[in-house]
Amino acid sequence: MTNVLLIETSTRVCSVGVAREGKLLSLQEDHGMNYSHSAVLTLFIEKVLHDAGLSVKDLDAVAVSQGPGSYTGLRIGVSAAKGICFALDLPLLAVDTLQAMAKICLEEKADELAHCPATELPLLLCPMIDARRMEVYHALFDDRLNTVEATQAKVIEENAFSAWLEKHRMAFFGDGASKCRPLLQHPNALVFDDVFPSVKGMMAQAFEKFSAGEFVDVAYFEPFYLKDFVAGPPKVKGLYR
Repeated sequence: MTNVLLIETSTRVCSVGVAREGKLLSLQEDHGMNYSHSAVLTLFIEKVLHDAGLSVKDLDAVAVSQGPGSYTGLRIGVSAAKGICFALDLPLLAVDTLQAMAKICLEEKADELAHCPATELPLLLCPMIDARRMEVYHALFDDRLNTVEATQAKVIEENAFSAWLEKHRMAFFGDGASKCRPLLQHPNALVFDDVFPSVKGMMAQAFEKFSAGEFVDVAYFEPFYLKDFVAGPPKVKGLYR
C-alpha cells in the first residue's frame, strides 16, 4: 500500500495531507489571508500523519505542488518536501499546481458546470493565481484535464479571453479570477471564488507519477516560479527615508 505525503503552499492556502492508493486519509488546511506556511507547515505534517495513524517511516514518497505561485510559499513547501526526502531517502513527486486546481473545479463544481449556459459548447477550465496588480498565472485545460494553453503570466484586460469565449464555455477560478472578476463577465463564463489550491487536487497526479516512476531529482529540483522574484522595500523603520 503506497502512502504519499502531499504538500501545497503555492498561495496563501497551506494544505497538507496523507493519501493511500489515491484516497485521502487526513487533511489539514489554513485559508488565512496571511502567509503562515512557515509557522504551520511542520505542525500540519505532524498532525496529518498522527490522524492517519502513520509515522514518517511509513511514507513511500512526498508530493509537492511545483507552482507557479508565491515565491516564498513555494520555497517553503519545496524545502520541507526535500528535507523529508533527504532524511528518509524517499522519492519526490512534483505536481502541476494549475492542473491540480482544475481537477478540484471539475469535482467540486460539477453541478454548476453541468447546468451553466451554453452547455452545448466545449468546456475550458482556467485556473488563475494572483501574480500582483492585474497579472495572473494561468493555463487552460479541457474537461479531461488535457492542456489547451500552457502556463503563462498574463495581464488581464477587458476581453482578454473573448476569442476563447466565442466557441467555448469557460470556468475561471482561483484568487486571480476573484481579483479580475469584473473583466471576466461574459454569457459563456462562470467565475468561482471558492476554488483554491489544495492537496485534494494533487492526489491523482501524484499517484499516476508514482506508478510511472516519474520522480524529480531531490537535490536539483526547483519550483516553477515562472517569474523572477522581486523583493519589496524593507518594512523596518529607518532603512527608507
